[in-house]
Amino acid sequence: MRLDDFNFHLPDERIALRPAIPRDAARLLLVGPGQPFRDLTVADLPGQLRAGDVLVLNDTRVIAARLKGLRHRETSRMGVQATLHKRLAPHIWTAFMRPGKRLAAGDRVSFGETEDRACLAGALDATVTAKGEGGEVTLAFDLSGPDLDAAIAARGAMPLPPYIAARRAEDEQDRADYQTVYAEADGSVAAPTAGLHFTPQLLAGLSAMGVETARVTLHVGAGTFLPVKTDDLALHRMHAEWGEVDAATAERLNAARRAGGRIVCVGTTSLRLLESATDKNGAVGAFRGETAIFITPGYRFRAADGLITNFHLPKSTLFMLVCAFAGLERMRAAYAHAIESGYRFYSYGDGSLLWRAD
Repeated sequence: MRLDDFNFHLPDERIALRPAIPRDAARLLLVGPGQPFRDLTVADLPGQLRAGDVLVLNDTRVIAARLKGLRHRETSRMGVQATLHKRLAPHIWTAFMRPGKRLAAGDRVSFGETEDRACLAGALDATVTAKGEGGEVTLAFDLSGPDLDAAIAARGAMPLPPYIAARRAEDEQDRADYQTVYAEADGSVAAPTAGLHFTPQLLAGLSAMGVETARVTLHVGAGTFLPVKTDDLALHRMHAEWGEVDAATAERLNAARRAGGRIVCVGTTSLRLLESATDKNGAVGAFRGETAIFITPGYRFRAADGLITNFHLPKSTLFMLVCAFAGLERMRAAYAHAIESGYRFYSYGDGSLLWRAD
């Protein structure tokens, strides 16, 4: 397929800059095979599920992954910005940096420092050790482990998506808004945004009616925001992300399926991880490692029956995934309906509940 197959026009005013309050007041578009679209809210979700269904939640926690600082090289200094991408070792991260072309191996970077030499107490310094072909820079920090984590948390900002960050600055409210209520495992540099709609009250209500939850972990990398640069999708390569499905969770999901329950993934991150952990016969297994699965129309899903997800960018790998799940023409029509009906798009926007097309 070609990149233009997944293009559509989105008016700027449809891009959400803040989330709905309360979270489950966000709108929810119901998309099922052979059924008319239904306009609901996330709070209506219990009416669309039944006892024995399992919601698969990604419990990753977003870190303050956006850092500003100064590059030092001999007598020159230059302001830089880094978005951490993937941890390679207790003191080593890959990052996307601006201006990346003006960085070289051996450069020293002081994060938290500004042009007027103001700097937060304590050092968060790193050395550029390598530059990758995809624009990634490898940073070896002077700190390591928990000390490095604490320094990043103190000096970093929440890594809002580019389409929000270009229109307003990150603020203290984002530290709560851009985090799911069930986040536990530190490591993401982007939120699993479908989960942002859930409240403790909604989760309690679902549990009371017999809907189970299962937790998996996929640390979302900054590569999720990178545009697809090739017209031929067969040539596109995804950035790998680390994820884990433990053996007990895998068996719970298999048991639910055997008992007639439906598996509903909350977010494309949960779906991609679960598909990576499921064999050709539909059995979910334990998984721990990296996945770079790229799902486009024609893919045969093995694990999930339903998907709760936000509305995605034109020409994005995430829009391609939902088209694969619910049908290309169906999702084109669903997005046209959402735009016409005033749904809010992207990370802080509204959601949809999709039932698998096949």
